[in-house]
Amino acid sequence: MSSVCVHGLGYIGLPTAAMLADSGHDVTGYDVDDELLDRLERGDVPVDEPGLDEFVTDALAGNLSVSHDVPPADYHLICVPTPLDGERADLAYVESAAETVAGVLRADDTVILESTVPPGTTVETVAPILETSEFSAGEFSLAYSPETVLPGSVIAELRANDRAVGGIDERSVERAAALYGSFVEGDLRTTANPTLAEFVKLIQNTYRDVNIALANELAMIAADYDLDSREAIALANHHPRVNLHQPGPGVGGHCIPIDPLFLGQGSEKLDLIERARAVNDGMAEYVTDLLDSHLDVLADASVTILGVAYKGNVADARESPGLRLAEVLQTRTQVAGVTGASESGVDVRLTDPHVTDQRFALAPLDEALAGADAAVIATDHDEYRELDPNDVAARLDGRVVIDAKGLLDVAAWEAAGLRVVRL
Repeated sequence: MSSVCVHGLGYIGLPTAAMLADSGHDVTGYDVDDELLDRLERGDVPVDEPGLDEFVTDALAGNLSVSHDVPPADYHLICVPTPLDGERADLAYVESAAETVAGVLRADDTVILESTVPPGTTVETVAPILETSEFSAGEFSLAYSPETVLPGSVIAELRANDRAVGGIDERSVERAAALYGSFVEGDLRTTANPTLAEFVKLIQNTYRDVNIALANELAMIAADYDLDSREAIALANHHPRVNLHQPGPGVGGHCIPIDPLFLGQGSEKLDLIERARAVNDGMAEYVTDLLDSHLDVLADASVTILGVAYKGNVADARESPGLRLAEVLQTRTQVAGVTGASESGVDVRLTDPHVTDQRFALAPLDEALAGADAAVIATDHDEYRELDPNDVAARLDGRVVIDAKGLLDVAAWEAAGLRVVRL
């Protein structure tokens, strides 16, 4: 087994460090956030992910330690954030991590970048920084291998999913594959080109973004024909070569709304991809238009948004469609000249059974529904599938329910006296 230092103990780095420790490696977790390291040293796991608390705690009692200093190691894994800055990736965290690794790098060490990055980052950004050490690329190994996990199933998917591994040379590929082979049960797809592996990660999420945009556009077109888009999509998907996704109030999370734009940093050919981004980002405006068309005066309305997590049954609110909808609702009615608009815009209430982030003014479901003119289901939590339409009808003053996730039995909800509009 090898010594490994994982740089960045966030949503991916921490589970990866624990997985490597569980597989017998001697793992050190490093992060620039001293408070995070102090919490982990106390056994306090800050990432909200099913099963992760116990998994990390067990690893900390075994082969995983955390440190405020970076030790020499056979492997250095860089798992730091790459936020979007306008329409470009901010590589400051990657560059800083590479500089830190360069300070302890030894001949024959292997550095693996896991962060989602624009194509060419491993070769054009990370390699030159590492070469500020006394070694040249080839004397150390350098590879890229992205994670492809689903929030809510991170531990299982780290093991089960196939993994792309691209290295600057054959030895880099072999060494990276050896490390991942110690815990990955899926296939290791290797290439002697880290830029190709970076590209693969981006096009996986771009495929989903474009497919969802198509579904969203079809939903808007279907509404013009008074058709149920989800029924149409279900029938269309019976064709053996058709696999349409589902429409919704937008696209959230840390990957799909961001990664496609990274493709444009070294190419000016983005066209369909940018249009798909615009369609998905525009769904909050479309849902607001639906509310406007079904309410007497939108500016005077109170609207309950059910779900601020970006996907069902998780607590992650990054790039949340529900939060974007809340913004659009309030901004729409703050525009000068809107009759009856208050200073604060629409009375927006937020509720979510999973999200606990104190930055959001979340109310319990019953309180959020009480007296509201309309409700929008923005996240496909299981709890919302099980709602009693008669109970919801009794709490609402209005009758309008926008089912943006296609969860509800429309006939049952309409029987309770509610007007259901679904994408």
